Amino acid sequence: MVPSIARQSVIIKCNMQKSVLTGNYEFYYAAGLLKKLYGVEIPPDIKPLELKNFVSENLKNLSPKDEKEQWLFRMLSDYAPFEEYDDQMKELLLWGMGEEYLWSVNLE
Repeated sequence: MVPSIARQSVIIKCNMQKSVLTGNYEFYYAAGLLKKLYGVEIPPDIKPLELKNFVSENLKNLSPKDEKEQWLFRMLSDYAPFEEYDDQMKELLLWGMGEEYLWSVNLE
């Protein structure tokens, strides 16, 4: 799996307010954006089902600021993760947490 593809997919979906998260890689990047946008502290080694519960609990206390964030919340709320976990998911979570080019597909 190429991590940048999962990143781009989440950004495009939020920009267009279309589609859903299609796998754990996208889910982890999207969850990382919660840290970036709202300061939600997510343990970096969290497993998929724990992350789903953690995200669901935190979304109850957050309010999206615009349509992109609203779509991100919707995708995170609706996603049902798979149990499988690997190091690329952690990499994508950390990437989302430190995203420098928010809502931009290009990395410049």
